[in-house]
This record gives sequence, structure tokens and C-alpha cells, in this order.
Amino acid sequence: MPSDLSVLARPVQYIKGVGPQRAKLLERLGLSTVDDLLHHLPARYYDRREMTPLAELQRDTPAVVQGVVQSIQVSRKGILEVTIEDGDGRVVLVWFGQAYREKEFRIGDSLIATGKVQPRRTHLTVVDFEILGDGESPLHAAGLVPSYSATKGLSQRQVRSLVRQALDEAGTSAPEVIPKDILARRGLSGVQQALHQIHSPGTPAEAEAGRRRFAYEEFFRLQTELALRRRADRREAAGRRIEVSDKLDFRIRTLFPFKLTGAQDRAIEQIRKDLSAGPPMNRLLQGDVGAGKTIIAAYALLAAVGRHAQAVLMAPTEILAEQHARTFRRLLGDSRVRIAFLGGGVKGKKREEILAATAKGEVDLLIGTHAVIENDVTFKDLGLAVIDEQQKFGVLQRAAIGRKGPRPHVLVMTATPIPRTLALTLYGDLDLTVLDEMPPGRREVRTMYVPGAGRRDKLSFIRQKLREGRQAYFVYPLVDESDKVALQSAIKAHGELSTVFKEFRVELLHGRLKQEEKDAVMEEFRAGRVQVLVSTLVIEVGIDVPNASVMVIDHCERYGLSQLHQLRGRIGRGPYESSCILFGKKNERIQTFVETTDGFRIAEADLRLRGPGELLGTRQSGLPELKAARLVEDAKLLDQAREDAFALIAADPGLSGAPALRDLLLRGRAGSLLHVG
Repeated sequence: MPSDLSVLARPVQYIKGVGPQRAKLLERLGLSTVDDLLHHLPARYYDRREMTPLAELQRDTPAVVQGVVQSIQVSRKGILEVTIEDGDGRVVLVWFGQAYREKEFRIGDSLIATGKVQPRRTHLTVVDFEILGDGESPLHAAGLVPSYSATKGLSQRQVRSLVRQALDEAGTSAPEVIPKDILARRGLSGVQQALHQIHSPGTPAEAEAGRRRFAYEEFFRLQTELALRRRADRREAAGRRIEVSDKLDFRIRTLFPFKLTGAQDRAIEQIRKDLSAGPPMNRLLQGDVGAGKTIIAAYALLAAVGRHAQAVLMAPTEILAEQHARTFRRLLGDSRVRIAFLGGGVKGKKREEILAATAKGEVDLLIGTHAVIENDVTFKDLGLAVIDEQQKFGVLQRAAIGRKGPRPHVLVMTATPIPRTLALTLYGDLDLTVLDEMPPGRREVRTMYVPGAGRRDKLSFIRQKLREGRQAYFVYPLVDESDKVALQSAIKAHGELSTVFKEFRVELLHGRLKQEEKDAVMEEFRAGRVQVLVSTLVIEVGIDVPNASVMVIDHCERYGLSQLHQLRGRIGRGPYESSCILFGKKNERIQTFVETTDGFRIAEADLRLRGPGELLGTRQSGLPELKAARLVEDAKLLDQAREDAFALIAADPGLSGAPALRDLLLRGRAGSLLHVG
């Protein structure tokens, strides 16, 4: 082993009992060094603290027992039986199909085992066991036993032993990255104590104290990075000042055909201040479906254009981007604002003309999909970028659009309410604006789960709504049938519904259609010439047809809560009573969805039920790995860590007083930010 490696940096290969082959297995778990092992935290614990005397065993119950080995034998069926006594009673420990373990035992061994007592009280089927040497404490079979993630070829027992070995050898070498005054103020354990609490707890309270400390550390490190990033952003060259005069404010507001809500007015005031300040705006605007985020985006974009800067609006789908383009052309039909649309379907000469005009400054407002951030798209003077439905993009796209001009202002929007804890974790370097007020007249949608037996009645209900002049969506999880899952497909459903609603026009929309085909179908539906639209999730965002009052979601159990909420948000946009009808299997997620239309409650439930990774999807590569922290339960801890981290960076931006934390960050993605003096 090279002499210059510290004990924490020592490769796992050189730990006793590991070697090259087992080291490869450990790498699958992300464990390359002793320090990695120390921070491989338990997922849960087995409570094996209560020992049962052998004379008091109860049939068909779990038990932890201890005794001395009296006999060892293997039956003709390959069953290993080891008899132990404790002075007052005896029991036969049973291993099915594990005769090979016979050599592990000797008469006189002190043995602890955990398992289930068989109907015959004299036998116990073993789940785990441990042979104790003189003075040894049990690690696997008794006490509060930690359970770690393992991998094929590497058992839970082996991982547990290696973590304990690392703790014994290097636990006292772990550096403290949290300043001592913060530890004291927040009542947190020091790192060395916390490692013992979480890996070798005597009680559940000790285990929780260790977990809480490491949860805080994860939040603290993340929030320190965010504080450094925000400080760096604000210390760089000032962005373009966009002064929104009262005259310009009045001109913009007169374009809106309705009075803004109080929440919208507050959001606009925040954006006016951001645009006129020195540092570029970096703001996250979130609100429930129908809360009026598009109007806020329109205000910001028109403010930039009104001050002779270029602006760009990026949306995740062609359908949503085209709807935005249609909205702005309607709002600005009598103005001199030059609008261009750039989507994946815009190609050849037309695309070249748009790119050239944008580069010359002959396009004031460019609206499109991710096509607007491709390398050949350049602006003459980009002042503002708006990203709609940010959760559909990744953090890299947000960074890319910010590089399209000399530090443009950036407004990020999402119609999927994000739990506050998740927003602070993922978007903590952004200022947050929440639209917490719905525009007057927005009708609440009646939501109902319908078991299979009620499907026919609901189809009759939908037929009646269609006869009244309304329109309906039917949404399915698959485009076509699959051999792997027994789900109705949109294509098959389209055929069936065309027969069920034969007096109406039924059309199909899905992602495999060419863009011009999608556009044609949506235009027909928007114009009311199509009464039933059978679709996949392509209508999840950006569809605004006020006459559509029925949303049917088949196989509802296949969708996340936020997806269901977005789909429900496609209706209730007009003056008509609206209904969201769910077919499929009922579960806790569906019950929550039926009970509330509050997007923020739904987002919290989705986070609790699915966790942040599945909730956001793989696109959100910026989501940090949280091993100990729980975004739902640890909301207060996150607030404390954020407050402490931002205060620390404000007082000591170079972290000269926290050298261990500084060294840690220098090795990571925030290292370059520490050089901002």
C-alpha cells in the first residue's frame, strides 16, 4: 500500500478479507475507499435486542436466542440441526438446504441465533446467527442490527462486517466538516460519535441521532454550494438592467384581457425589481395548474422587448411551444413585436432564415422547444430567457440557455408544484415566487374513481356531455399494445371509442405522429370539430381548450400524482362543470388524488410516496444523492442547514475558518466557486 495514502483514502482492496475480486463487487455499491465504507449508511435496522430464554419460547413467534452448542448433525434431506442449551432449556436450530455450514460449528461454541420458532417449540428456523468468541459483542444476530444495501455476490452479512471493520480502524480519523458552533447550536453529534451512533447503535434514539446528524450534513454541504453559486453569480459582471417604467407597465397590462390576481401583482413587482437590479434575475416561478403563470411570463418577456432587448421562451413540447406562440401572436397582433417560432419541425431554409434574423436582432421574441438552445442559435442582444415547465428539462438545459447572451435574466417556471423542501434542494440558488391564488371563475374539477363495473354508466354520462356540446379527452399509458404488460393502448382504444361514440368525431394523438399530423389533430380539437381526443401523455402540459370538460384517465395506477394532476388541469378551463374520471386499480396514490385538487398537497404526497428521484425523473441530473436525509420528514432540518450555510458564506466566503469543509468542496463541483474572493 502506498505510504502517502491516509487511512480514509485507503482502497477497500487492501482491507483484510477483501482483495481484488471483492473490491470489484464493492465498487458496484460505490464503495472504493475506507471513507466510502464509513459513509455507507444503513437503510434500516433489525431490532434483535430482546433475548428469549430457551425455556420460554412460544410457537410460531420470532425470537433471539443464545446458548452453548451440544450437538451437530445433518439429516438425510440435507437439513442442518444444531442443538443449543442455556442452562434452563434447549432448542434445535434448523438450517434448510445449508448442510455445508456443518463445519462452522464445534461442540461448546457460544451461539446466538435469530429466527422463527416452529410449531414444535423445540425447533427454531434460523434467519441469522453468530458464533461468539471470548468477550465478543454480537454484530449480526442480536442487538439493533444495521441493514445495508448489498449486491449480488456480496451478502448483507459481509457488508456489515466490512463497515464495522472500517469503523473500528478509521472511525476516529473522520474529519469534522460542520463548524463546532453550529453543531452545538443545533444539538448535533460530532462526526465520530455520529458514525458509531448510526453503525452501532444501542437504541433507536441513538440511531436516529446519528442519522439526523448526517442528514443535516448532506443538506449543509448542498446549501453551502448553493450559497457559493449565488454569491459568485452576484459578484460577476452585472447583467443588463431592464427598467420597467410605469408607462411601460401600463402598456403591458392593457394587453391582458382581465384583472390580475393579488398573487400575480406581487410576482410582477418582484420581477420588476429583479430586472432593474444589477445582478441578472434567477427566479423560479411556481404555482398550481391554472394559477396564471403564463401571464407573468408574458409580462417579463414584453418588459424585455419593450426595452429593446431580445427575449426567448423555451417549452418542453412542440404543442406547448406552439400554444405559447399562438397566445403571444394574439396578444401582440397590433404591435410591432417581431415573433418567431423554432421547433424541431422547423427545418431547411425556414430554419436558416429564423437563425439569421435572430442573430441580426430582427427577431424580438423567439419561442420554441429545446431547439432554441442548439449551438447554431445565436442572439444579437438577449436580455431575458424564460423556461416553461422546467421539471421537463434538466439542469444542463437551464445552464445552456443562460449562455445564449451576456448574462441574461432567467425566469424558470413550473406548473407542477414542487414541495418546498425539494425546491430548496434542487433550485436553492434561485429566488422563489409562488402563485398561491387562483384567478376568479376557475371551476373546481369533480374527480371520481370508477371501478370496472361502473364503466358503462360513465360512458353514458360522457355521451350526454358530448351531446350538450362539450368535448372529452381519453388518456392511455401506451401508444400500441405490448406483450409485456396487459394495458389498453391508445390505438386500440381509439378504434373501440370510435364505435362507442359513433355519432361523434373521435381522433387519435400520440408521440409517434409527425409534427404536422399532431398540429392538425390539435387544431381540429381546439376548433371543436373533434369531440373526443384519444391520447397518450403528450397532452400532459400546454393544452388549453375551454370547451373540453371531461378527462378520462385509463389505467390510472400507472401514473404519478403530479402527472395525474397535470392531466386534470387540462379541463375546468371554461365556464362548464368538469369531471375527471379514473379507470384502473385503486391505491393510496389514487385515493389522495380523488380527495384533493390542491397541487401543493399532491406534490407533497407524491414526494412522500415515490421519493424525489422517481418524482423528478432521470432528467434532473442536478438532484444530489441524499443517503440520510428525508425530504418530507426533515423539512425543519433543511431550513436550519440553509440558514447556517448562507450565514457562513456571507461571513467567511473562502471558508478559511472551516478548512475540512473547504477541502471537501474543493474536491467537488463547487471547488471553483471558492476562489471567488
